Amino acid sequence: MSTKDFVEKDYYKVLGVPKDATEAEIKKAYRKLAREYHPDANKGDAKAEDRFKEISEANDILGDPKRRKEYDEARSLFGNGGFRPGPGGPGGTGNFNFDLGDLFGGAQGGGGAGGGGGGAGGFGGGLGDVFGGLFGRGGATRAQPRRGQDIESEVTLSFTEAVEGATVPLRMSSQAPCKACSGTGDRDGTPRVCPTCVGTGQVSRGGGGGFSLTDPCVECRGRGLIAQNPCETCKGSGRARSARTMQVRIPAGVSDSQRIRLRGKGAPGETGGPAGDLYVVVHVDAHPVFGRKGDNLTVTVPVTLPEAALGGEIKVPTLGGPPVTLKLPPGTPNGRTMRARGKGAVRKDGTRGDLLVTVEVTVPQDLSDTARDALESYREATVGEDPRAELFKAAKGA
Repeated sequence: MSTKDFVEKDYYKVLGVPKDATEAEIKKAYRKLAREYHPDANKGDAKAEDRFKEISEANDILGDPKRRKEYDEARSLFGNGGFRPGPGGPGGTGNFNFDLGDLFGGAQGGGGAGGGGGGAGGFGGGLGDVFGGLFGRGGATRAQPRRGQDIESEVTLSFTEAVEGATVPLRMSSQAPCKACSGTGDRDGTPRVCPTCVGTGQVSRGGGGGFSLTDPCVECRGRGLIAQNPCETCKGSGRARSARTMQVRIPAGVSDSQRIRLRGKGAPGETGGPAGDLYVVVHVDAHPVFGRKGDNLTVTVPVTLPEAALGGEIKVPTLGGPPVTLKLPPGTPNGRTMRARGKGAVRKDGTRGDLLVTVEVTVPQDLSDTARDALESYREATVGEDPRAELFKAAKGA
């Protein structure tokens, strides 16, 4: 924004008050407009945000008696905001265009502007010095939107919920607009634009080599606004600790200790900025029957010696569904793993992994007389068969 724009701005019109308005009238008008156009009440509305900045800028000038006097004098000097030479004006050359910066740029305390002397004397520093104290660094610009903070939470799921997915309530605590002051930071809802950063929330400093670095403004803590009467709840920050309960959908197939990112579910942003993200660390309880390897579920199924030796069909439980039937081939060894396709955990694409079934041959502890006789007969029928022969042969060869 140019110096010419500053001079031509009618702050009385911005606030809707007459030029002879009292301080109380100015303050009342500002409060009314500030509440109406505050960014927190008009989220995503860029026009309302610009209007709020304009209102705040006007209040900064007219609400300060000293700055208001300087402003009135400046407007009086330039005739309602613009220097307009009349016929036969400076130098007797009639109307002409010129830059206001040229008017004072070379005037070092003397020399009139045109035929008469002393018109612009005493402004050797240029318009930047004349209006520097009045307008800071060149007027308020739009404060940069600030993204809300990220939040991290934890949730414990049952084994089945982790496999199938679940919607769980999460109670979270984060920074949000202060309810006591509607996020303004001011007890009366009338903060003023920060004079240091002129409402941008940022300040620049030289970084060497012609570059400049931008840092958050220390005075306003990056908000661009300063509370005139700090809110007792948020101490003028406009943000306060807020607790809320949110229903969060945990996708199917999550694993223990997995960290899930939910975009836009974190703390609310400021000045139209986006909300932060919510990170949920998932803990999964163990299951008494099933285990998990990636997208596959695992289960160990006991089988009898005759089933393993002779073969047959066995029923296997599944997670949350009906059992499946698997066929054991004759001579199935202990520890063999078979696969039941599509009975595992849900994948990201909606398909399912497999159920890995490990066979565990059981040895009976208590035998009936009939069973003992049968086993004795089996041992007599297999005399001469040594299952450890290859073991000793391999050991000797080594």
